[in-house]
This record gives sequence, structure tokens and C-alpha cells, in this order.
Amino acid sequence: MLLPCAVSATALKGGAPATWTPDNGNGTFTNPLFYDEFSDPDLIRVGDWFYLTGTTMHAMPGLPILRSKDLVNWEFVAYAMDRLDLGPAYRLEDGKHIYGQGIWAPSLRYHAGKFYIFANVNGQATQMFTATDPKGPWTRTPMKRGFHDLSVLFDDDGRAYVVWGHQTMRLAQLTDDLTDVVPGTERVLFTKDAGMGEGAHFYKIDGKYYIISANYAGGFRMPAARADHVLGPYEVHQAISLHEDFGMASSKRLGSPEPPFETWGPDPAAKHSLALHQGGIVQTPAGEWWGFSMMDFNSVGRLLSLSPITWKDGWPYFGLPGNLTRTPRTWVKPKTTTPQPVHVPFQRSDDFSTRQLQPIWQWNHVPVDDKWSLSERPGFLRLHALPATSFYDARNTLTQRAIGPMSTPTVLLDASNLKPGDTAGLGLLNLPYATLGVEKLADELNVVFHDQRLDQRVRVKVTGTRIWLRADCDFLTELARFSYSVDGTTFTPIGNEVVMLYQTFTFQGVRYGLFNYNTTGAEGGFADFDSIDVNQPYTHGLMRPIPYGQSIWLTSFRATTGLAASDGRLTSGIPTRFVIADRKVGRVALRAGRRFVTVDKDGGVMLMARQSGTAQTFQWIETPTGELVLMSLTTNRFLRIDPQTGDIRADSPGPMPDNSDGARFIWSQ
Repeated sequence: MLLPCAVSATALKGGAPATWTPDNGNGTFTNPLFYDEFSDPDLIRVGDWFYLTGTTMHAMPGLPILRSKDLVNWEFVAYAMDRLDLGPAYRLEDGKHIYGQGIWAPSLRYHAGKFYIFANVNGQATQMFTATDPKGPWTRTPMKRGFHDLSVLFDDDGRAYVVWGHQTMRLAQLTDDLTDVVPGTERVLFTKDAGMGEGAHFYKIDGKYYIISANYAGGFRMPAARADHVLGPYEVHQAISLHEDFGMASSKRLGSPEPPFETWGPDPAAKHSLALHQGGIVQTPAGEWWGFSMMDFNSVGRLLSLSPITWKDGWPYFGLPGNLTRTPRTWVKPKTTTPQPVHVPFQRSDDFSTRQLQPIWQWNHVPVDDKWSLSERPGFLRLHALPATSFYDARNTLTQRAIGPMSTPTVLLDASNLKPGDTAGLGLLNLPYATLGVEKLADELNVVFHDQRLDQRVRVKVTGTRIWLRADCDFLTELARFSYSVDGTTFTPIGNEVVMLYQTFTFQGVRYGLFNYNTTGAEGGFADFDSIDVNQPYTHGLMRPIPYGQSIWLTSFRATTGLAASDGRLTSGIPTRFVIADRKVGRVALRAGRRFVTVDKDGGVMLMARQSGTAQTFQWIETPTGELVLMSLTTNRFLRIDPQTGDIRADSPGPMPDNSDGARFIWSQ
């Protein structure tokens, strides 16, 4: 059982450490919506509320449902699925597992007073979940067959259609009970060479039928198709979103799922291999259109972003006029009738003082219910040790998604009731994984570090049974460092730096895990977890506040030159001083003396004496790694200094991960 959770900004200030929020508090938001994994999203609007769900793979419970009124501030509603137990692999029994399997790519729909989630399950029929209230109860009904990356459309005449498939996409009408295909209606809608990919999202808008998909062709993109009739013919547009990675560079990838864990990459920056892809669109009550899609953010996993939609020639482009297919990382929030308070769906730190688990927690595979407890010792999570050969196959590991860009989980463990062969502690669940545990031998306790990638172990004998375990995780450098303490104040590093990898064998990013298992082949003792504290140094879209009214210097990234004002004109040279004028909604003007940096409609940049207006206004945006980029409101493109020629223009569609466009700046005072 899980507690409902809607964490307000006030609640965060009052107790739990602050956590990532996309709401900047000034009328803007910064992507991602959540800095923890939310992959394969589907999003709908019912009345004034938006509802969202996504992939949960082997984690139980699954299919989280969130709701929002402004698409930026979300609250947790429920899980549609408590558990999915379809055999020993779902329970980590008999050496079997469902890592990289389970529940994925759900289609969320609402029709005739009922909510529907259609979800894929590897090797099984697609599962349909239904409820009249998103809070539940939800009923699970297996369909008659599986539909890869499906999307369901309820048409105006009451008929329901399903689109599914990878590259070769199919369409069929569903039976009235929605469990099977009406005989004779299945057809190939797109052949492999049509470019539609997978991850379909099926809509009917103003009488036309639209299918939005994801494809990888020299970098992730989002193709779309449209037709006047549900059966087609469909016209395909190769990209309504393309190359948008916010300037993030790909990291190393895992090439083999078993030791010696070979790696490959990273991809070259120009490949945009992290670009926004799978997602769809939604309309607000105010009439605005917004897009949602995920991107691979390296080892923290697949993160969800929100994009303004610009309709042009009947196509819903992600992005703004003048810069279609590209999404600004920071932009103005969707319009709402009333302002929405800043709140987040999950509280990450936990003292285990409640009778039920907080919604942030998910079990690694199906749990053994009588081998964990919050009541046997009130105020503690108790995990009884079950036999396992390693952390990877340990049952009853309780997990939560890691959160970026940096975070430090610290766990307080009472190890006084461990038995010989038990190891309990804090893990970074990934492939490969890393753990810091307390190991019980016949007559002593050791703190033991294990890096599966390098197959390295470090053991340190400890006295006392109350031990703090910590993992400092940096998802921008992809490195983590473990440490331990026996007094909660002084922490001692242990082991090597852990390299965190994103991989497509389990299709999940890093997860924090609390575990206890026994390696003797028998059940062991129990571990009592007093608390977990998840500290996050950066919880907003800006690592540094905008220096309104102050003088700054703008230096090109990894250079000694930058933006300079000389003799009434702009040049590339030794940086000179600019005063930052506040243009509200996270926007600025740059003043040098009495002149302002001004952009014309063709992207030309100059110094002019005007004091306000669109031509002098820039959206102040940080890349995920903290460099400044300035998006002109004239062109909706980014100010840059060409590294080769020194030319200054506002024509970059988005910062390149390697700064080859010269759009990144470091500002100093």
C-alpha cells in the first residue's frame, strides 16, 4: 500500500530537503519536468486536469498516474498496477528475471466516463487497465494479443482503433470489449521505409487523423502522419521535432550485459543521439497546444520535457516560429485560469514513520510481502534477508529513481540483527551496479564496497551497528563516490569512483536501492533502515540566479574571448561589461553604455540606442551543464559567436553539445 503524495513548496521548506521543480517561480519553467526517469510518456486532458503515465518496466507497483492543471506542477494520484506476477521471472525466482521487461509504452485514454491504460508486456498479451476514477480501483484485463508500442483512438462514431508496430506500423479496429481486433480490419499502415518508427500517439484533431511517432535516423526525431480518414491514405512528415538535446552530450554506453562489460561511444555531438523523441501533443483549456516527449539523459535515465507547439501548414511542430522542431529548455508556462502553486509529485527523503510506503518507492520485481515491514519496528523499514547470490538477484530490494543533476542519498542502517552471510545497505541499481553494504561475518561486521563493472571489492571492519552509508552521484560527469560513517558526521570514502552508464538492456536509469540478502543459500536476519535523506544541490533550472541590474562579462565557453562592445558596435574580443536589464518572465536585455544588444529579423546583431522591445530581449537559459545561452525573442534562436570567423549572430537553432556553434557563454561579475 502506498500513500498519496502531493508535496508543496511549503512542505519542502518545512522539513524534507528541496527537490527538483521545473517551475522557476517567475512565470517560466525549465525542462525536464522531472529530473528523474519518466519514460515513454502518455498524457491526456480530462476537463481542467491533465493526466500522465509512463513506463515502469520491472518496478512494482507500476504505471504511476500524475495530474496537473498547468502541465508544469504535478501531483501523484495513484499507481494503476500494484503488481504484475506472471511467473517466477517476475519474482526473481529460479535465477530468472524481467529486467528490461515488464510494463512499458502505455497508451492512456479517457472515453465515456472511463479511464484506460493499454500497456505492453514482453512475451505476453497487452494488458488493459480501466477505472472510473484515476485514484482507482483499477481493473486489469489481458487482451487477446500483444501490440508493440500501441496507441488507441476512440473515434467520434464510437469505434476504437489501435495503431502499433516498429517501423512497419499496423492499424486495426478493436472489438467492442477492446480486447481483440475485429476480423478483417488489420492492415499495414506504414511500411518500414516510410520513416514512422515506433511509439505511436494517435489523435483526431479538427476532423483529421494524426499519428506522432519516434524514429532514429542519424539522431532521434519525431515523424508525424495525417489523413482525412482513419484508414488513410496518410501523408508522412519526417520530423516535427528534430535534434533537440538542450546541448547535452552523450556519454559512454554499455555494449555487453555481462562481464567484462564492454562500452562504446560516446557518439559525436553532431549525431544528436540524446534528442527528444517519443511523445505526443495536448491542448489546454485556454486553447494552447503543447508537446511532451522524452530524451535519454545518460545514466539518470529517460527524462520528460514540455514543448510549445506551433501549427504550420497543418502540422504540429515542436518549437517556436522561426525555429521549428527545436524546443527551448526554458519557456513561459502554459496559460491557466488561476495561477498554480509550485509543487512536486514525490517526497524523496523518508524517515519511515508512516504506516505505508511513500509513493516514491517501488520494489525491484514482485516483493515477498511477509519479509518486509514498517510495523515490526515503528519508524524503521525492516528488510528480512532472503537467499541471493548478488545484489542483482536480491529479492525485496526497495528502490526509487535517482534524481539529477546531482544528488546524494544517505542511509542510516541498524545492522545489529544481521546474521552470518547477510549483506544489507545502499545500492545504485543499474547494469552494471555498485553497492555499499554492511556484511555480517561470524564474529564481525564489515563495510563492503562492490563495483560490479570492475569486479572490485573493498572491505573495512567496523565497530558499532549504527552505520551511515552515502553515495555522491553526479549525473553530469556520470561518476559516483561511496562513503560511510559511524557517527553520522565524519564520512570516509571507500573504493574507487563508480562510472555510471546508461544502457538499453534494462531500459532504466540508475535507481537507489535499499537491500538485504544472504549468500549462504538460506534466509538470514533482518536489517532496520532508520532513514534515507536525498540531498540535491541544484533544484531549479538555473544553477546561478539571473544577475538583474548587475554588470557581467560574457566569455565564450572554453575560450578567453567573448562579447565585446567597442566604438558603438559589437565584436568578438576581450569581453567588456554589459548591464543586465530585467525584462520580466526570466528575460533580459544587455546594455553597453546607452546602447542595447539588438537582433534584427534575419539574425543580425548590433548595438542600438533603443531601450526596450522584442529586438532587445533574450530568454536567459542555462544548458543542463550550467553554461549560459541567450535566445533572441526576435528569431527564437540563440546568440552566438562563430568560433571560426568571430561573426556575431542570433541564428543558432540550439546549443551544440561540443559548442561548435559558439552559443555557450560563461558569465562573470
